[in-house]
Amino acid sequence: MKGKNRLDEMQEQKLLKIEHVGVWIAFWGLFAAIVIQMITGGAGALLQIAGEITVFMLLAFYLLVACIKNGIWDRKLVPSLKTHLLISLAGGLATGVINFAASYHNYGKLYGSVAAGIFTMGFTFVLTLLALSFAASLYRRRASALEDSENENDRDKN
Repeated sequence: MKGKNRLDEMQEQKLLKIEHVGVWIAFWGLFAAIVIQMITGGAGALLQIAGEITVFMLLAFYLLVACIKNGIWDRKLVPSLKTHLLISLAGGLATGVINFAASYHNYGKLYGSVAAGIFTMGFTFVLTLLALSFAASLYRRRASALEDSENENDRDKN
């Protein structure tokens, strides 16, 4: 039964903070579970963790779309080439190490695992850089549109 909101402003803010922390615990918890299962799960791990990957990607996509729609990029980072390069490098390195560990755990071949890790790192770096650049472009357009809309509202009031 849905009724009237019985929370005062302070309680509403606290609830939002609790939900915020809960979402990020779920996000990083799913990420950690996916990584661990990929490394230890053997060759058929992707089929076994398809549900976790689906929920993780839906959550990530929702956060991305909602933030861009509202003209929000990040609390601390600015959408710049330097930031995109650093994030892409970090993502590439992490993915390369994870793929190396999974490949070595599953097949026990050092050179093949190193090659798989390097290939995955390069591929992830390029895709992440492209995705961040595209998302930043969408963000800038949306933030500009929201700012223009705000300016028009301010002019209409005066």
